[in-house]
Amino acid sequence: MSAQFSPLSLRRKVFLLTLVITTGGLALIALIYPFAVSITRPTLSPGNVSPQDYRASYVLSYQSEVLTEGEREQAASAVERVYTPTDTDIARGQRERLRSALAFITSVRADAYANAEQKLADLSALEDFSLDREMAENILSLSNPRWQTVQQEAIVVLEQVMRTTIRDDQVDQARRNVPALISLTLPEDQVAIVKELVTAFVVPNSTYDEAFTQEAREQARLSVIPVVRSFVAGETIVSRGVVLTAADLEALEQFGLTDTTFKWQDLVSSAILSILVMTFLSIYFSRNLILETRLRRLAILTLLFLLFLYGARLTIPGHTVIPYLYPLTAYSLTVTVLFGVETALVTTLPLAIMVTYGLPYSLELTLYYVLSSLVGIFIIGRAQRITSFFWTGLAVALSGTAVIFAYRLPQPAIDSTGLATLTAAAFISGIASAGITLLLQFFLAQLMGMTTALQLMELSRPDHPLLQLLLRNAPGTYQHSLQVANLVEQAAERIGADALLTRVGALYHDIGKAIEPVFFIENQVPGAVNPHDELDPAVSAAMIIRHVPQGLDLARKYRLPKRIQDFIAEHHGSMITHYQYTKAKEKSDDSSQVNPEEFRYHGPRPQSRETALLMLADGCEARVRAEHPKDENELRILIKNLIDNRLAMGALNDTDLTLQDLDEIADSFTATLRGVYHPRIQYPKLEGLPSTVENTIQENEANSPPAIEPPPAPTGPAADSPSSSNSI
Repeated sequence: MSAQFSPLSLRRKVFLLTLVITTGGLALIALIYPFAVSITRPTLSPGNVSPQDYRASYVLSYQSEVLTEGEREQAASAVERVYTPTDTDIARGQRERLRSALAFITSVRADAYANAEQKLADLSALEDFSLDREMAENILSLSNPRWQTVQQEAIVVLEQVMRTTIRDDQVDQARRNVPALISLTLPEDQVAIVKELVTAFVVPNSTYDEAFTQEAREQARLSVIPVVRSFVAGETIVSRGVVLTAADLEALEQFGLTDTTFKWQDLVSSAILSILVMTFLSIYFSRNLILETRLRRLAILTLLFLLFLYGARLTIPGHTVIPYLYPLTAYSLTVTVLFGVETALVTTLPLAIMVTYGLPYSLELTLYYVLSSLVGIFIIGRAQRITSFFWTGLAVALSGTAVIFAYRLPQPAIDSTGLATLTAAAFISGIASAGITLLLQFFLAQLMGMTTALQLMELSRPDHPLLQLLLRNAPGTYQHSLQVANLVEQAAERIGADALLTRVGALYHDIGKAIEPVFFIENQVPGAVNPHDELDPAVSAAMIIRHVPQGLDLARKYRLPKRIQDFIAEHHGSMITHYQYTKAKEKSDDSSQVNPEEFRYHGPRPQSRETALLMLADGCEARVRAEHPKDENELRILIKNLIDNRLAMGALNDTDLTLQDLDEIADSFTATLRGVYHPRIQYPKLEGLPSTVENTIQENEANSPPAIEPPPAPTGPAADSPSSSNSI
C-alpha cells in the first residue's frame, strides 16, 4: 500500500514545495514594489507638483536650514535703514547758498545799465536753481521793500525746514510742507516766490548709513533661534498635487524620500520577512491535514492571500485615506466562511504585517486590520443569514473606528476633519468587506466544490424543487428523511461536526427513491402487493441498490453541491442487502456459488464524520421503527449494537470518528428517538357522550402517533430497503 501511494505523496510534496517557493517569491515582489517604484518617480524640485502623498514613516525632529534662513531674512528685512543724526552744517550751508542766490538776484535787480531782457538772462544763469521766465519777471517786478520782505521770509522758512530731520525719502514731503511755514501776511504772489526760492535749497540733512544698517541687520539675523521641524509617524509631509517648496524638499530629504536609488537593505529586509511568513504558514499547513491534502483549496487560499496582498501594496503606499478604505477584512471573512475560523486567524496576521510593511503608521494600520478582522471572524461565524454579513460589516467598521480613535486622539495636533474622514473610511471599508465576502464565498465555493451556510440554508427550504419531488412521489421517504435529519443534526452538534451540512445531506440522501418509490416499503400502501415478492433476489437487490446512482443523477440534474452528493453516495457505503443475499443463498442449491458482490452497494464508504453520522442514523432510525424497543434500555442496546456492527464491518474506517464520538452519537440517538417513539396513554372508551364529541376524540386518537405496541414489522424483500436495518 505504501508503494502505491508514495508517487502521489511525492507529487504532493513537489506541488507544496513549488507553491511555497512561488508564493514566497510573489510576496517578496509585492513587498519591494513601493521601494522599486521610487526609482521611476519624477525629479522633485521647488515649483514642481508633488506626484503623491508623502508621509513620515517614523518620528523625526531636525533643524530646518530653509525655514531658519527664511526667519533670518524676515528679521533682517524688518530692520529699518540706519541714518546719521541731523547735520546742522548742511542747514547752515544751504542757508548761505540761499543768501548768495538772493544777493545775486538783488544785484541783478539793481543793475541800472541792463534792460529787462538782459536781467532775465542774468537770472537764468543762477547755478543752484533755475527760475522760469514768469517767476523771474515776478521777482524783477517787485518793489525793493517787498523784495526785502521776500528775502527775509525765504531765509526764515528755510531755517525752519532744515531744523527738522530730512532723509532721502523725506525731501519731497519737506518741500510740500514749505507753504505751510510761510507767513500768512504775504500775498499769494510773494508766497509763490518764497516757495520757489526755499524748495530749491531743501536737501537731506540725515544720510543713509549703510555700514550701520548692515551691522544692525546682521545682529537681527544672529538673534533668530534656529527653527526645529518635527514630524510624528504617519504625519503627511507633502500632499499630492501641492506645489513643492524648498522646505518641503528639505523634509523629504530628511526622510530619504528624494533618494531614487534602490537600496540592497530594502531587498534583504523584505526577503527576510517573506521567508519568515512563508515558514510560519508552511508549519501551520503541514499540521492542517485537510488543506494539505486538498490541494485545490490550498491553491485557492494562496491565490486569495496574494490577491489581497497585491491589491494593498499597489494602492495603499503614498496615500492617507486609502489604507483605511482598503477592505482587507474581506479576506479574513471569506477564509472564515470557506476554510474555518482557525485558518482565518492564522493567516490574517501575516497578511496584515506584509500589507503594512514599510508604510507610515504601520503599527496603527496593522492593529486596524488585525483587530477589525478578528472581530469580523468571530461575529460572522457560520454566516447562515444574509443579515449576519450586515452585522459583521458594522462590527468591523466600529472596531476599526475604535482603533483610529485610540491612536489619533492622544496626538496633540488632532484634526477633527481628518478624524471624521478616517471614521467614514472605516465604515465604508467594513460594509465593503461584508459585501465582497458575500460575493467571493459564493463563487469560490462553487469552484472548490464546497458548500456554504447560505447555500445549505437555501437547500434546506421545503419548497426546493427536489424536496417537493420527493414529497409528491415518495412521501414516506420524505418523512423518513426528515426524521433522520433531526437525528444527525443533534448528534453532529454533540461531536462538533457540521450540523447544518449533515442535516441538509440527510434531507437529500434518499432522493433516488423518488424515481421508483413503490420498491421501498415506507412508500407502499398497507395491504398492497409488494413488487419484490415476484422478483429474483439479485434483481430485487439491484432495484434497491440503484436508488443511489439514481439519486446522484437527480442531484447533478438539480445542481446539488458535490458535498451533498457525497451523502447520497456514501450513506450505505459498501454494505450488502442482507435480506436479498440470504434469500438468494436459500434458493441456490450451492450457496457458495452466490456472488455477494451482486448484492453490495457501490460505495464508497463514508469519508467524513458527517456522512458517517448519516449512515448510523439511517440504520438506527429504520431499525428502531422496525423492532419497536419497549423501553429506553432496549433502545440504547439496539443503537449500540448497530454502531458496533458498522464499526466491526470497517464502514467507519475512512472517517476520524473516535470511540468517544461514537458514545456521544449513541447517547444523542437514544435521546432523540426516545422522544419520537415514546409510549402513548391508552384512552378508555367513553360512554354517554354526544356522538359528535366521541367522533372528535376518535379522530384525534387516529391522528396521534402509534402506542408502545405498534403492529409487527413488515416482512419480505422490501424490508431490505435503505430504510431498514438489514444491510450489513
